[in-house]
Amino acid sequence: MLDNTKIARFIAAKRKHLGLTQADIAQQLKVSFQAVSKWENGTLPNVEILAQLAKLLGTSVDAILAGQEKTGEAFSYRKAGVDIAYTDELKKEMALYLGSEDERVLNGLGPFASLYDISTLDVEDPVLVLKSEEPGSKQKLAMVYGYSQSICHDMINHLVNDILVMGARPLAVLDTIVCGNAEKETIRAFIKGISESCRENGCSLVGGETSIQPEVVEKGTYILTASIAGIVSRQRIIDGSAIREGDVVLAVASNGLHTNGYTLVRLLMERMPHILSDQIDGQPFIQQIMKPHTPYFKALQALPRDIRVHGMAHITGGGIAGNLIRILPQGLQAGIDLDRVETLPIFSYLKHIGDIEEREMLATFNCGVGLVLVVGRDQVEQIVGCVGRYHAVYPIGEIRRGERAVDFSGHIHWS
Repeated sequence: MLDNTKIARFIAAKRKHLGLTQADIAQQLKVSFQAVSKWENGTLPNVEILAQLAKLLGTSVDAILAGQEKTGEAFSYRKAGVDIAYTDELKKEMALYLGSEDERVLNGLGPFASLYDISTLDVEDPVLVLKSEEPGSKQKLAMVYGYSQSICHDMINHLVNDILVMGARPLAVLDTIVCGNAEKETIRAFIKGISESCRENGCSLVGGETSIQPEVVEKGTYILTASIAGIVSRQRIIDGSAIREGDVVLAVASNGLHTNGYTLVRLLMERMPHILSDQIDGQPFIQQIMKPHTPYFKALQALPRDIRVHGMAHITGGGIAGNLIRILPQGLQAGIDLDRVETLPIFSYLKHIGDIEEREMLATFNCGVGLVLVVGRDQVEQIVGCVGRYHAVYPIGEIRRGERAVDFSGHIHWS
């Protein structure tokens, strides 16, 4: 049973030992002076404020509730690096961003797993499309240069794009944050960024996991991953099997590096730190490389249902060739005219500053092409008109008979 008098004396003694007044405590915790006075006269602090008070007094929630510091070598989860009271407080803050207007989400934060009702979806012969993703080493730069919220848009946009190219509609996302210590402001930025990006992509953040692993991950280090569930009618799956000889290959523009090639970029930054002060197309280098991954959800959702795209490839690691070949049927090859590719200033800058060969650029970066559509020649004009309302889109090649491969001709015009 809690001893309120003992707790009150302990709080007062810790405050005085630190040389703080009741007004100092009130100001730092953003509560009234009267609230602090009540705590020191036998009224227990609210559970929401308890962890903050413990941190301010340099003690633990357990010690406050016991009315004394523990002596000896007693072990606790907190001593090992994980404060349950603090993590519970974090979960309450997360709940602010996990609210969903999607009636199919049947529960919120707290249960052991998330429930999503698919019975009301108007999808004939439904097939679930599942995918996991992480933002790669770009997240390391994000933490150093203050892009903790932005990197979450990278992760979710990449994730959604990967299922959109299968013809799927995104439903729900689960995130995972692994860290050495959970800094409240950082976690808040992550959850806010993930939930915002989910809403922009027409899906719901339904829950996930925040795992504090002080003996596995260094303090200040965060590892982000997320998984998505989407749905598509079996008859409308896009897997490249409909691609035919004579189809046109359309490029849909990227806005920059997206989430690939950052290990090479970080090497350039390490070897040539002066590039941080360079301006590329009117923007600082770091701002150029940290633009969030382009989301293609709205552009693809705008396509009329009577249009059947034969194949789509999300251009990520491996570039145009490494991703387009994944959807080509046997006996067909894609002829890509690099003279037609409209690259961006950031790619030209990286090529020149690093003296990188064109084939290495094409294998490492998207080089300005974030998405590829393979479509029937008779539907090119209509598709360009629809997608072009959102992103630059233009033909870069065609499908022809031959060994299954992506065959490049010409060269990109590096400015």
